[in-house]
Amino acid sequence: MNKMTKLLLTAGLMMTATLAMAHPGHGEQVSNGFLSGLLHPMMGLDHLLAMGAIGFWSIRQNTTMKRGTPLFVVGGMIAGAGLAWAGISLAGVETGIAMSVLLVGVLIATLAKLPTAVGGTLVALFMVAHGYAHGIEMTQGSSLLLYMAGFVVATLAITFIGRSLGTMMLKADNRITRALGGVVAIIGGVLAAG
Repeated sequence: MNKMTKLLLTAGLMMTATLAMAHPGHGEQVSNGFLSGLLHPMMGLDHLLAMGAIGFWSIRQNTTMKRGTPLFVVGGMIAGAGLAWAGISLAGVETGIAMSVLLVGVLIATLAKLPTAVGGTLVALFMVAHGYAHGIEMTQGSSLLLYMAGFVVATLAITFIGRSLGTMMLKADNRITRALGGVVAIIGGVLAAG
C-alpha cells in the first residue's frame, strides 16, 4: 500500500468510526478529563470533517494563512469552550457546526483562496461553534485544563491529517480535490438538514 492509500484509508476509517450525528452520548467518560477531551473531537463526523477539511483547504492558501490555520483553529476552539464554561448561551451551535462543514466543503470544491484576515476569521468563527459544543459537553467533575489539553491535541492532530492529505492532493488532478470538497459540502448539508 502506498502512502496516499494509507492516508486515505486512515481518514476514511476516522470518518466512518461514528454515526453522522452530533454527539449522541459518549458512554463511559474518563474522570480526569484529558482522555475525554482527546476523544470528543473524534466522536462526531461533523468535527472530524470540519477540522480535517480546514486543514486540507489551508494548504492552498497564502503562506501566512497556511501557517496560521492551526492557531486559528485552536484559538476558535478555546474561545468557544470559554464561552460555554462562562455560561454564555450561544444559539444555533449545531447548525453552525453543520454549516462549517458545508462551507469548508464549498471552499475546497471551488479551490477558493482567501486573504488571511478573511480566512482566519472564518476558520476561527467556525471553530467557536465546535469549541462551544466541546465546552458544553465536558464531563462533570473533569479537570478543565486536562479536558482542554485533550481536545486541543485532538483538534491539531485532525487538522494536520487534513493538511497532509491536502499536501498530497496538490500533485493530483484538481477535479479530485473539487469532488472531495463537493462530498464534504453535501455531508454538511445533510447534517444541517438533520
